[in-house]
Amino acid sequence: MLNWDMQSFIVTLIVLMTSMPVHECAHAWAAYKLGDDTASLQGRLNLNPLAHLDPIGSVMLLLTQRYGWAKPTPVNPRNFTRKITMRGGMAVTALAGPVSNLLLGLALLLVNKLAVLALGYAGQTEAAVIVSYILLMMVTINVSLAIFNLLPVPPLDGYRILAYFIPAKWEARIARYQQVIYIVVLVAVFMGVLSVPMGWLTRWILRFFALITRTPELLYV
Repeated sequence: MLNWDMQSFIVTLIVLMTSMPVHECAHAWAAYKLGDDTASLQGRLNLNPLAHLDPIGSVMLLLTQRYGWAKPTPVNPRNFTRKITMRGGMAVTALAGPVSNLLLGLALLLVNKLAVLALGYAGQTEAAVIVSYILLMMVTINVSLAIFNLLPVPPLDGYRILAYFIPAKWEARIARYQQVIYIVVLVAVFMGVLSVPMGWLTRWILRFFALITRTPELLYV
């Protein structure tokens, strides 16, 4: 049996190849529903990992086993339907990514319930423990990804949501320092500066998930 460190790496790799594409495809799907087919025309409206993975963001996720990102999904707000403003459409498409990770986390909890019941019924107790650990860790990483991407700093999704609520001139000023902010975020992640506040938020969401799905073991992964 693999030791837990190797299992953690493998689980993170699985998340990288599944959750990241889901996250970016959700952006593309939301934009498409709002009238923008830019991402679709560029081959981003799919779940192929090769279409979405970003080298730096992928390495970050594998190293931290919590935080990372994929290639930004191209969105042209000028193509949005007239039923929504360009800034409103950008906020909606940005929110779609983190929401997809949270929904995926909930879906994995349901899969965990069914898998544990099936394996337990078959007398495969050890297999049930391993499968449950893997699935619950995937839930934890998905929640962490959602929280990380909701940080209100460029180029993360949270900034696109924040931009809807701030004056356009502020957005233009912040855009000038996007590269600097990007580097600061990288350093903060590597140094663990974000671990405490983001860990706190992640734990609260996991507690809520554990409560509504009756999965208390989620809190001990």
